[in-house]
Amino acid sequence: MNQTSGDRLLVLNCGSSSIKFALFDANVSPLPRRPVWSGKVEGITGTAPLYKAAGESDATLTLDATDPYNGALMHIRTRLQARLGDRRLAAVAHRVVHGGSKYFAPVRVDAAVLTELRSYIPLAPLHQPFALEAIEALLGLHPELPQVACFDTAFHHTVPKVEQMLPLPRVLWDEGLRRYGFHGLSYAYMATALAERYGDAARGRTICAHLGNGASLCAMRDLRSVATTMGFSALDGLMMGTRCGTLDPGALLYLMQIRGLGIDQVGHMLYHASGLLGVSGVSSDPGELLPREDEAPVAEALALYVRRIVREIGALAAVLGGLDLLVFTAGIGEHNAVIRERVCAALGWLGVALDGGANAAHAAVISAPESRVRVAVEPTNEEWIAARAAVDLLQGDRSVSD
Repeated sequence: MNQTSGDRLLVLNCGSSSIKFALFDANVSPLPRRPVWSGKVEGITGTAPLYKAAGESDATLTLDATDPYNGALMHIRTRLQARLGDRRLAAVAHRVVHGGSKYFAPVRVDAAVLTELRSYIPLAPLHQPFALEAIEALLGLHPELPQVACFDTAFHHTVPKVEQMLPLPRVLWDEGLRRYGFHGLSYAYMATALAERYGDAARGRTICAHLGNGASLCAMRDLRSVATTMGFSALDGLMMGTRCGTLDPGALLYLMQIRGLGIDQVGHMLYHASGLLGVSGVSSDPGELLPREDEAPVAEALALYVRRIVREIGALAAVLGGLDLLVFTAGIGEHNAVIRERVCAALGWLGVALDGGANAAHAAVISAPESRVRVAVEPTNEEWIAARAAVDLLQGDRSVSD
């Protein structure tokens, strides 16, 4: 990237009801990990969308009900222009959840690439269409501005074929029906940060637990993905905030054949009305559920949530042949000491022993000295990974010079 003094690079992370953004100083090498400005618009589809940004007062937005998402994007664009001043926006990097069986590295998006990425919307309906909507809107407004898609599936390109395969007729493999894995930008940051913090100790048998509203685990060896809990879609694996995780396919046949639910109804249930929210009937957030554990459905939801994490850690430890390092990251993983404690308490058979004080303080290392497995808490930084990938891709590209 041929940069001029003060160039900025914007990262957009678009979900179904929120847009996170981060602005990085693209003129500094290596790229700073802290953005110069960041924030989000949340509750876009609700009655009171909220804009939050560093150094600014929170603001409730009034968005056009017919196209609230584009309205949120335009609000961010307006605030960005005010923030840029006389500095130049060199590029925009987008977190795109699914790269299908073709894209395993960041790519500059043009009309042809955008069309291909749209074909993956059924694989990630909660995220893919919204990232593409943002790309399309910016292509229309600023066709000369480089836009880079960074894929959540890319980090898992290193898993062996046996981990990618589904036990279905082989013709479906040829059509792209396979296990892809997600949260790759988060795990890519873990691979970088853990190597820096723990050196060679991080290159052994490592499991990273990305626990947020969406959740997954990744087994790493030599800081490369060898197995992960999410598969063909972002519904697979762990129980999540509103998503079911791994489910007996016979349950889906029952819902459609016996209960008479249509595909759209089943899809809504699996993505939006299951997980912690569905089982508890109260909330998708463990932080809101823990104070209400005297209610049986809430206690059962939390117990099931922890049990599924423990089961999947056990499965990945078996694939790795043991465990040297267990890392918690993302919103719940980084901030909920109770969930971490309950997970670790069930992993004593693996040699996990927790330091209660360190865990309560959200320390970087929360395992006790006698623990055979080091247990760590590591904040993730998906936006920086996307920004760095965009800089690397566009390095030397004449199209981003003045």
